[in-house]
Amino acid sequence: MPKLSVHQKNWLLSAHVGFAALWTGAVLSMFLLSLRNTSSTKPDALYALNSAITLLDDWIVIPSAIGSVVTATFLCWVTNYGFTKFYWVITKWVLTTGLVVFGTFWLFPWGNVAAELSGQEGLQALGNSTYRFDARGVLFGTIIQVLFLFIIIGISVLKPWGRRPIKKEI
Repeated sequence: MPKLSVHQKNWLLSAHVGFAALWTGAVLSMFLLSLRNTSSTKPDALYALNSAITLLDDWIVIPSAIGSVVTATFLCWVTNYGFTKFYWVITKWVLTTGLVVFGTFWLFPWGNVAAELSGQEGLQALGNSTYRFDARGVLFGTIIQVLFLFIIIGISVLKPWGRRPIKKEI
């Protein structure tokens, strides 16, 4: 595939940054909602907070994470970054893959179960061990995601560790 022009690369990079910003902002919002969730005193508020968390996850986090991965893939494919030329690119791929896996198999289900239980049980859900576990999982999981997203953004800006050595064939 031919390389992109500088103008095309900048548009693709802008889309990538936009998706990363959406992902980070939505996960930070989920963290703040789950933090507020710990002090709910009304059943409707508890359910609304949990529903808002799942709404953010379903409609912003998942699409923006997919958009971020897709644009990153194209950036690696059609620019000089490549997939394995730079240590910082490899590190971003590993961290991003970890976040997607964690979000898919743990964070997303925890949020869904917490919303379902709070809708069914109201404030009684606060006494349910499954709800408490899942709500705590969302609280700690989102702060972990935010932390790692900030690390990934920092790596993107600083581009530490440089280029991998090129092995010359004899």
